[in-house]
Amino acid sequence: MPGMTHVLDPSALTGGGSLTGPLPDPFADVTRSDDAFRAFLHGLPGVDQVGAENRVKVLGTRSIKTTAKAWAIDTAISMVDLTTLEGSDTPGKVRSLAAKARRPDPEDPGCPPVAAVCVYGDLAGVAKEALAGTGIKVAAVATAFPSGRASRAVKLADVADAVSGGADEIDMVIDRGAFLAGRYLDVFEEIVAVKEACGAAHLKVILETGELVTLDAVRRASWLAMLAGGDFIKTSTGKISPAATLPVCLVMLEAVRDFRAATGRQVGVKPAGGIRTTKDAVKHLVLVNETAGADWLSPDWFRFGASSLLNDLLLQRQKLRTGHYSGPDHVSVD
Repeated sequence: MPGMTHVLDPSALTGGGSLTGPLPDPFADVTRSDDAFRAFLHGLPGVDQVGAENRVKVLGTRSIKTTAKAWAIDTAISMVDLTTLEGSDTPGKVRSLAAKARRPDPEDPGCPPVAAVCVYGDLAGVAKEALAGTGIKVAAVATAFPSGRASRAVKLADVADAVSGGADEIDMVIDRGAFLAGRYLDVFEEIVAVKEACGAAHLKVILETGELVTLDAVRRASWLAMLAGGDFIKTSTGKISPAATLPVCLVMLEAVRDFRAATGRQVGVKPAGGIRTTKDAVKHLVLVNETAGADWLSPDWFRFGASSLLNDLLLQRQKLRTGHYSGPDHVSVD
């Protein structure tokens, strides 16, 4: 049930067959199989969907005062993965996005930079060069994004290409077909292999929650991705609807909270797709604080995958700073 910390039994993963993988304690040295994963994942407490929806509705009514709102806006800006993932993307567009990432508001040097620029892997080198010396990360989507329909060899080559191009972070998509068919070991092994191919790059695992249908499936996929070594769990590719929703984010935040309680390892969360307004971002920050806790209120542990969100955050920030909204040309068109 939402809001409860669950005590998990690692022995639930015991089963026939074995696999070596980078599982954190207390899951290390545990034998694994599809049957074992099924027993464990389907043994996770079920999600009360009505309860989850009511919880996010209540938290969404929280009033944010002026000082807190200013902090929330700057914090949200610092958490944005500024994203362009279109077939028409060009090096020039990526350089323009990188310039915006460095100085979101050219008229206000006090405005924080964003966390990362997220692009297709073949443009990672362009972003890396444009962001050199800034500390802003280059995130690249890989593993046959957004469908994930390719052989494992192709997916791993996709990752290796992005990393060699300069990606600091890899956003992979899971094989939703395998997951929905109950081939949990296949999904696990693929994430483990991608994590290894990432080398020093951080791995964000995209669940594509809109295709998982139920919140129970979201919880299971979250745990599977974390057990396989993902550094972040991410809601969506942004290419299908529904994308990021507050109930889904609640379930994922509960998962990372409970995972850290069980293993001692902290994993980040990235909602992506459909988060367009400052009000949306603030609701997510409240949800993070009230569900996982203040430890996750950092770009190291929470990101927004977005393109248009930054523009609204900048307009609202300007309103707080000057007392009025700027004209439509105050922010650049992405």
